[in-house]
Amino acid sequence: MDTKWKNRAAMIVWLILFTYGVSGVFAALVNDREYTKQSYFKTIQFEERVSQLIEYIQAFEVSYQPKEEMKKSITITNEEVEEYRYQYGDLAEQITSIEQQYEENIQNAQDSNDKNIMDIYRNERDTKIKDITKNFESDEYVKEKILKEKEQQIDEYYKDLETHREDYLTYQKVFTYYLKNISTDEIYTNLPSEESQSVDKYINNKTMAFIRSYPMGNHNYLNMWEHQFSLSNDEFITDSNALYEGKISISKDAPKSNYIMGEYYEYQEQRKLFWIFTIGAVIALVVSVLIGKKIRIVNRIASSKWKAYYDRIPFDVALIPFGVTAVISLFLMLDIYDYSMLREMINLFILLILFFGVTVIQGILMYPRLISLFTNKEIWKTLLIAQFVKIIRDAFLNRKVGTQVFIILTLVFLFGVGTILIIIEPLFLLLYVPAFFIVVVPLFFLIVKRTGYFNEIIKNTHALANGHFEPDLKIVGKSVFAKLAEDINRMKQGVKVSQKAQAKSERLKTELITNVSHDLRTPLTSIITYSELLKNPELTEDERSTYLEVIDRKSKRLKVLIDDLFEASKMASGNIELIKVKVDIVQLLQQALAEYNETIQDSTIQFRVINPDQPVYAIVDGQKLWRVFDNLIGNILKYSLENTRAYINVKVEKEHVMITFKNISKYELNDDVDELFDRFKRGDESRNTDGSGLGLAIAKSIIDLHEGALDIDVDGDLFKVTLKLELPNR
Repeated sequence: MDTKWKNRAAMIVWLILFTYGVSGVFAALVNDREYTKQSYFKTIQFEERVSQLIEYIQAFEVSYQPKEEMKKSITITNEEVEEYRYQYGDLAEQITSIEQQYEENIQNAQDSNDKNIMDIYRNERDTKIKDITKNFESDEYVKEKILKEKEQQIDEYYKDLETHREDYLTYQKVFTYYLKNISTDEIYTNLPSEESQSVDKYINNKTMAFIRSYPMGNHNYLNMWEHQFSLSNDEFITDSNALYEGKISISKDAPKSNYIMGEYYEYQEQRKLFWIFTIGAVIALVVSVLIGKKIRIVNRIASSKWKAYYDRIPFDVALIPFGVTAVISLFLMLDIYDYSMLREMINLFILLILFFGVTVIQGILMYPRLISLFTNKEIWKTLLIAQFVKIIRDAFLNRKVGTQVFIILTLVFLFGVGTILIIIEPLFLLLYVPAFFIVVVPLFFLIVKRTGYFNEIIKNTHALANGHFEPDLKIVGKSVFAKLAEDINRMKQGVKVSQKAQAKSERLKTELITNVSHDLRTPLTSIITYSELLKNPELTEDERSTYLEVIDRKSKRLKVLIDDLFEASKMASGNIELIKVKVDIVQLLQQALAEYNETIQDSTIQFRVINPDQPVYAIVDGQKLWRVFDNLIGNILKYSLENTRAYINVKVEKEHVMITFKNISKYELNDDVDELFDRFKRGDESRNTDGSGLGLAIAKSIIDLHEGALDIDVDGDLFKVTLKLELPNR
């Protein structure tokens, strides 16, 4: 228990020192830079006092004239007369403007039968029109009006000037100055003597706490224009471009009761406190860092039980309280160190500890997540703003639907606002009622109708998901719901087709297993049987030779079946490499037919081959394409009806070569010709022929690898195979 309390006490001490250190250093860098200067006389505040003094000298001494003399010096130019006359337009425009100003008032008085008021307005109007008209008739009349305005400005100027005289006298009690116009040698000073020889007697380092000379160092000749009195007018300034030399100083014996000297002494005290406070803040910051390392403050906060709960808050949401406490802490740091109010400073410091402590804790908890934002892009998806953007993007994924929903919500919102406006101002009812029946009622029925249609779609979709096929949905209009209904109907048809295809696949799979078992077992059974017979020692040599011949033939048959199956599997998986070269298709076909020359001669099938007179070249794998021709010619010989003709035709059509094989089948063919491409599928359903049932499957795989096409057409007993290969660019 004691250790736990010690740790808590150490954390509190760390928080106080760290808050004091950070806030003190921050305030020193931002708020109190004036106190880093060696003297009050180098501060901005003092420069403002000097500028104010020069303004007063310029206003009360340099430019000062008796009010009556200034009024006598007033001049009025023709340009001023014209500017005054046309300041609101020409005569016609000004008269029209005045008439418009009084028209409504006169009409209202006339409507209320108040003749007195009407006469008053008319007299005012006519008087103004008469005055404006006279402005355009007489220059002297305009000059008199301008003169009165300028005299009024002078009166206001001197009135304002007198309000600053007391402040000017206060400055004279603190500042001692001697300034001379370098052009006219006119002197302005508050010294007992205006002689230049006596200036050093009064203004020197022994008697003065501050001396500024013009010109000297950064200060050139003094220009009064740069320190123009803030209430003055350019017209009342004399000799504005003159330059002055001399000195401005503050006596060491200046009265301490004067507020300017009070600022001087206050600065000295504040500067001492500033350095004590700033050095203390730096020490506190260093000590807090050492304590923080010793008690492992960051690890304690990062591993606290609250972190798991805090991490559940989306990062951008967590930024809000962090930003609020950080901003409050910042303002407290800027305002807290008012050295003249210790009690208020202590109260604010306690508040600062609370807000700054919460900010630091949030910062430590958020730091790992902030780093993760730059290393793991997936975290961005968890942000609330990212989720909101995704919601908006998804809402407008179908722009038409998003726009419609947005318009509907906007209309609902506007009519809600309209309801509130009716309560505030019943006059809005005149606009609200027609709009309600024109917009809201039709919109209500539209929403109800679309909702019913949507519910019907949901019902149909639910039935489809459970394997039940409801009647197709009605396609009403071209809305998004109609498109959805159309897609569901199409999906339903796709499910039906898929179910049929699945049933067919299961049937073909069963047939495949049966056919493979039959075709492999037949020769294997013969081999096993004749092998057993060979074990009989009483066999004659002729019988033994016959049995061995059967075993040899069946073994070769079994090998052919296994090789074809292996090759068909390789073809189907695409795990085969083509060696393409430029090959004459006609010549390759002739070679394939030549291989079967004896078989063709011995058969009753008559071959009719039609080839172009010139070679037909294609970029193919000659060996693989020869295998295609071999399989197709072999199928013709195996499955053609006796004493019929077979046709082989090669022709060029645009950018392709077309090779067709046609024969009359001696077996009845199924209408589903696609099944003939399945492995171990034969036209001979009894499977009494020597074929493997892989010929067409292998041939189609080879043509597909060449990016060509192999198509089968069946018309009764007519069996037709068409090969399509791309010709090279000529």
